[in-house]
Amino acid sequence: MDSTPVECGHSRETEKRSDLAGWAQYGYCASHSSFFRGLRLHLICTLQGLPVVFALTGAKADERETLLDLLATEPHLVAARSGQALIGDKNYFGRDFERELTQQGIQLLRPTRKGERQRPGGSLIKPLGQVIESINETFKGQLDLEQHRGRTPRGVIARVMQRIPALTTVIWHNDRTGQATLRSLTSYDH
Repeated sequence: MDSTPVECGHSRETEKRSDLAGWAQYGYCASHSSFFRGLRLHLICTLQGLPVVFALTGAKADERETLLDLLATEPHLVAARSGQALIGDKNYFGRDFERELTQQGIQLLRPTRKGERQRPGGSLIKPLGQVIESINETFKGQLDLEQHRGRTPRGVIARVMQRIPALTTVIWHNDRTGQATLRSLTSYDH
């Protein structure tokens, strides 16, 4: 699970003049150490990169609250598969948050934050954590998420959401045709 920025303009003037004024927000991306104006795409994916559930929120939305909302919206995801583990980054923390996940039968794997004692599964975090980062990179690089060119809320939603079934279709097709890399669109990039 992770979120990635969906930029909707670079300047305050652009944002004020566009139809996205009041909808797109000014937020911070810790992985890029930069501020951006736009939205956030939150994803829960399988280890193979298949999107399971997603949400498009304002840039300031709390990742933890969004995750809990996604799980509440799709309760069958947890109920049908007991003992699941979710892998997230350091932003998925907090006693109340982790207690809520535990009550739903979900084990949270995330890096240890400063001042915390070592968390279980620490050796798995780095290699598995790279999976979600590479999924976000597939959206940005091969599916041009950062160049969506949406100018209205409906336009942004349509352009961002069309990329989810596109990636799902590629993974399905590559799996059915026995490709070594399920998430690769390189074969179709002419």
